[in-house]
Amino acid sequence: MTAAPDPAAPSTAALEAALARVRAGAPALARLPLADKARLARRLREGMARVAGPSALAASRAKGTPPGSPLEGEEWISGPFVTLRLLRQVEESLEALARGGSTPLGPGRRLEDGRWEVDVFPETWRDRLLFPGLRAAVRLLPGATPEQRARFHRAPDHGGKVCLILGAGNINSIPTTDVVTKMFNEGKACLLKLSPVNAYLEPFIQEGFAEAIRAGFLAVVQGGAAEGSFLAHHPEVDELHVTGSDRTHDLLVWGPPGPDRIDRLARGEPLLRKEITSELGNVSPVIVVPGPYSDRELAWQAESIAGMVTHNASFNCNAAKLLVTPRGWSRRDELLDRVYGFLEATPARAAWYPGAEQRYEHLAAGRARARRTPGAPGALPWTLIPGLDAEDRGERAFRTEPFCAILSETPLGSDDPIRFLEAATRFCNERLWGTLNAGLVVHPAVEADPEASRALEAAIDRLRYGTVTVNVWPGFSFALGSTPWGAYPGAPLDDIQSGRGFVHDSRMLEGVEKCVVRAPLRGLVKPPYFPSHRTLGRLGPRLAALEAARGWAALPGVVAAGVRG
Repeated sequence: MTAAPDPAAPSTAALEAALARVRAGAPALARLPLADKARLARRLREGMARVAGPSALAASRAKGTPPGSPLEGEEWISGPFVTLRLLRQVEESLEALARGGSTPLGPGRRLEDGRWEVDVFPETWRDRLLFPGLRAAVRLLPGATPEQRARFHRAPDHGGKVCLILGAGNINSIPTTDVVTKMFNEGKACLLKLSPVNAYLEPFIQEGFAEAIRAGFLAVVQGGAAEGSFLAHHPEVDELHVTGSDRTHDLLVWGPPGPDRIDRLARGEPLLRKEITSELGNVSPVIVVPGPYSDRELAWQAESIAGMVTHNASFNCNAAKLLVTPRGWSRRDELLDRVYGFLEATPARAAWYPGAEQRYEHLAAGRARARRTPGAPGALPWTLIPGLDAEDRGERAFRTEPFCAILSETPLGSDDPIRFLEAATRFCNERLWGTLNAGLVVHPAVEADPEASRALEAAIDRLRYGTVTVNVWPGFSFALGSTPWGAYPGAPLDDIQSGRGFVHDSRMLEGVEKCVVRAPLRGLVKPPYFPSHRTLGRLGPRLAALEAARGWAALPGVVAAGVRG
């Protein structure tokens, strides 16, 4: 049966016209003076601030969030706040470059092997106040230095390119921040094709980014897979950025499954021979290192893990998907009980992302030990699947990103922190699909022990993920702006894993290997992704207002809502 055409899909002529506009505008964007680029970033920030409220409300409605629910604050943070924050930081970077300097950056240091690590968060005392104890640093590849940042603005390598962005449907700041990265970090005009899942964003992006659209630096179109493929292979598109699944990536690069794809792979001759960057998901592990946790510390981290699952109904590429625990650890059962308790206390959320029910059945079917919370009509139960065999080469949970309400667990190694870290690092690198992000839970006593601390730092260094966190959700690496977000570098096109390239990176670093984000084991202020946060509905709009204003007037309201969470 032939599928009926999508009535919302644009005609070929409309796609051609949009592409022609950005092709015509690309040279002007590439040579735009830095001061004018900074002014453009400010105008886009002002525009997005005007549509922040309506866009967050539209997202809440589309995702089935009950009107007036504190969860509406989640959409403010993961949508407008992230976009406004990145625009504000990019504006600062461009202003600094226009003054003849470089982008703002924290202190750097050389690691033992000679590579550079540079601090990117916190940058100001306001950062320290809003996110107490949170720190982030970027590790560079061998040979890269902090002085090499903002390469395009120092030595432009093109006179005007067009980048097709195939937008993500799950988090509403992804399409806009991908545009900001390509437009301002790399000087490329963008054709953004929205995902059908969040096509409702189009009028808000059209209004918020109107200045860039009028200048021909951006065009926004609708459509599905057919329109995406047409544009990807169009000769006027120079390169692509894809946020979605590895299946979408491979369909574009290698063609549909079948003998022709097999033959292309064998010859190493992709169907699409254009530069392509991507972010394609992950089976995100949380590695719990044994230590002398108090009950309050264990409860804090249990809620943190649960929040990594429940945020956005678990439709996140950085959602916690696999707990890696020490075999023989006396508190393993207690941790699992506490995580499940927080899941059980969190109402089930609408399974709004397409295919969620099928993915859930594929991964949860036949799991005799699975623990399922009460469900609800149109929602999937939060589900904990404990005790997976780490040696099972056929375990589907190790190779398939759930993208639904499932958290699995596997015990391995031993309850000795050093031996466990070695085993967990090897397991994650060799057995789990994806290279995007991994989290560690570590007690300060482990870090205080010289030998265990060396093992921890070795694990952070060896984990082949673009973000590694300690005691906090990797989602912060996505949201902070100054932290590059992307997969561990080096994936070949025929085994793409979580993708290639980094976005955000408001300080425009080059040669990024990974971002390392650290937080205290138990914080002073409850993070907004914790399921029990009481003031999320007030905190979200105030955080967005703080970034929109680039000032201090909104700060007291943010602090008040944050500390009452």
